[in-house]
Amino acid sequence: EVQLQASGGGLVQAGGSLKLSCVASGFAFDGYALGWFRQAPGKEREGIACISLSDRSAYYDDSVKGRFTVSSDDAKNTMYLQMNSLKPEDTAVYYCAVDRKRLCWLDRVPLFDYWGQGTQVTVSS
Repeated sequence: EVQLQASGGGLVQAGGSLKLSCVASGFAFDGYALGWFRQAPGKEREGIACISLSDRSAYYDDSVKGRFTVSSDDAKNTMYLQMNSLKPEDTAVYYCAVDRKRLCWLDRVPLFDYWGQGTQVTVSS
């Protein structure tokens, strides 16, 4: 059974840091694209970071560039999102996702094949 299990969310003050993890089971990463998305209340889900394991290229939305870092440990089948300098507007449910087509098209949410269950990140001002 394919599963993505996200964890690491929580409540943090503005300026603080959190590191999200997402463990995959039931499949191997195999050069796939690993993405992080978020959805705030009343808003659409948006792609914020992605790493393409085929060439290790990373892509970021402008809203998180320079503050967030996406990475993976292929041996552990785990992907990470290090979030620094958090802002109240980063408050959202964060989701990990995998695209077997190896594309990091963050604006194409439906292209991602597997999704985690989401973890809540709340940044207080």
